[in-house]
Amino acid sequence: MQRCNSEDFREKEVVNVCDGKKLGCVAEVEFNVCDGKLTAIVVPVEGGFLGLGNKGKIVIPWDKIVRIGEDVILVNAEGLLPLPCKKKGK
Repeated sequence: MQRCNSEDFREKEVVNVCDGKKLGCVAEVEFNVCDGKLTAIVVPVEGGFLGLGNKGKIVIPWDKIVRIGEDVILVNAEGLLPLPCKKKGK
């Protein structure tokens, strides 16, 4: 069994195998507190003025991860839509 920590994920770029598009780097990992299993990775969606700012995030369920390589995570992001960012203080 191969082991890695959350920092290992944050250094990897996420690529959609459906279209070859680079989605960004992992910002967060989600896990089930009952069994300790990883359930999803979260990739921020960049955008806004001059490409700056954050337009939301894509939550990629574990079963959509195709392959985890040394530098890249390949995912099937077909049908996954970005979730809007929550405003601070709300």
